[in-house]
Amino acid sequence: MAWITKQSATEQIERREEPYLTDEMKRAINEDYRPRYETTMACLLPALHLVQHAYGWIPRQAMLEIAEILDVKPADVFDTATFYEEYWLHPKGKVVVSVCRSIACEFCGQREITQACKEKLGIDVGETTEDDKFTLIELECLGSCGTAPAALVGETLHENLTPARMLEILDEVSKEIDAGKHEHH
Repeated sequence: MAWITKQSATEQIERREEPYLTDEMKRAINEDYRPRYETTMACLLPALHLVQHAYGWIPRQAMLEIAEILDVKPADVFDTATFYEEYWLHPKGKVVVSVCRSIACEFCGQREITQACKEKLGIDVGETTEDDKFTLIELECLGSCGTAPAALVGETLHENLTPARMLEILDEVSKEIDAGKHEHH
């Protein structure tokens, strides 16, 4: 496996005036997380989850704020956030469409499900639609091997999918978004 280089030394960090870490978040990090862990580095994962839960993703500025409050190197925060797939480093759509790519789903038509999503949404895996409705990703396993292929659309598991059924689901969810039934998670 080849190493992936990161342009962290030359990266321009978009900043806003208001900090991402609120006083309550700082309190949680200092009073709830720090006492539970032997080192401040061990607090990185829960601190990153705290920010992601609040904003739906982890902005670079928030990583710098976490580094400062934990007194660790910003590069360590960035490396940790980029190492784990569950951290979002860019804003995501209102609904995340997660197509399972496990071996069972692959054998049962996962590629066709993913392709139908890509064509319908006009995006590739890892991208968000221009209207901010959908983000398309693939996951390793949703635990529904007996009902493959499967996908998680928002928080709803859909099993025994066909490309046609997947398109129906996307249309239904799009209408729900338009009706205001979905918020960012």
